[in-house]
Amino acid sequence: MQTIKELYKIGPGPSSSHTFGPMKASQDVLAKHPDADHFKIRLMGSLALTGKGHLTDKIIKKTLRPKEIEIEFDFNSRPEHPNTMTIEAFKDGKSLGIHEYISIGGGKIIIDQNKPADAREIYPHTTLDDIQAYCRKNHLRLDEYVSSIEDKDFDAYMTKIYKAMIQSVRKGLSKTGTLPGSLKLDRIAYALYESALSCDVESDKNALLLQSYAYAASEQNASGGIVVTAPTMGSCGVMPALVYHYSEDLHYPKRIILNALKTAGLIGALIQENATISGAKAGCQAEVGAACAMGAAFAASCQRLSNEQVECAAEIGLEHHLGLTCDPVGGYVMIPCIERNAVAVTRSVDAARLAKYIRNVKKNRVSFDMVVKTMNLTGKKLPMELKETSLDGLAVVVPAEEARKKLAK
Repeated sequence: MQTIKELYKIGPGPSSSHTFGPMKASQDVLAKHPDADHFKIRLMGSLALTGKGHLTDKIIKKTLRPKEIEIEFDFNSRPEHPNTMTIEAFKDGKSLGIHEYISIGGGKIIIDQNKPADAREIYPHTTLDDIQAYCRKNHLRLDEYVSSIEDKDFDAYMTKIYKAMIQSVRKGLSKTGTLPGSLKLDRIAYALYESALSCDVESDKNALLLQSYAYAASEQNASGGIVVTAPTMGSCGVMPALVYHYSEDLHYPKRIILNALKTAGLIGALIQENATISGAKAGCQAEVGAACAMGAAFAASCQRLSNEQVECAAEIGLEHHLGLTCDPVGGYVMIPCIERNAVAVTRSVDAARLAKYIRNVKKNRVSFDMVVKTMNLTGKKLPMELKETSLDGLAVVVPAEEARKKLAK
């Protein structure tokens, strides 16, 4: 399993697999062929079907500017991985080479069937069962286990992630108006925040604050702003909302929050290792479901619950998102994505609360590893149309004729 730095990444929205990944692919081909004057890009599967809404073509053109660019949206291809693209480089009309890129989620790409050279496997364990056994034997908390594996620069990197998460919420709260794109959705994060401040019931106030923060980060993402993959950009509202809430409202020490971020990162990395965090591969259970599991682990860790209670919280967070489809209206990361982040962040807190007490009553029969395996199996059985293609579900029921016409162009 790779470093958690590969899970938490800072970059431009609105999609880690459809924007951030293609940006990195374009940077790679440019580095391979700096003398090229012309590039032909072929987008396949989900990259083609929802690329317009996810600004895939725009980020490619921006990254390869001022080179001549041709982009083909191949709507009919069904590649083995739905987020597949090829880029062919030319110089004076002569091909310099063609490369295949697979965007596997969270901004990570596979290049010509090979993982990037810097994507080293550093963790000796690949299941939470094995990690828990190791931690019991060595009397470690999960965040201490992470620190024992990662390099000396890891704490500094996590501080950057922490600051970027805070900033994504802060920027989202500072903006009003309409989100870009043909759906013409109003930004509502700040309005939710104002409603929360006037709320008299403390529990309702905290829940509404959390949801306003999730909206803020998600609206920042939907507008192409800088956010953190946690584990993806489509689910980038959950973790920053929790980080902001525990830091700014509950005044938890930064050290506690950073340690909880490490634990949450471990949960996300295990999901990616043993299943996927790609909505195009397994539906939104792999994105918002994974983020909810990470958020539940974060909340449990902040409260200094035991390793077993942290696992129980993460398991609950993921289990109750099983089967969640990815059906973005018009191919945008807006409906139902933004609201889904807001719902998931409160479910994260609920999962941690339930785990705190359920472990005092009984031993959990369902392990985290079992739920990850189930999510992977469920994702394989979901129809292609419900896995980030905008071909079914809400994407065809919710009126968005203008968006669909643009998508078809």
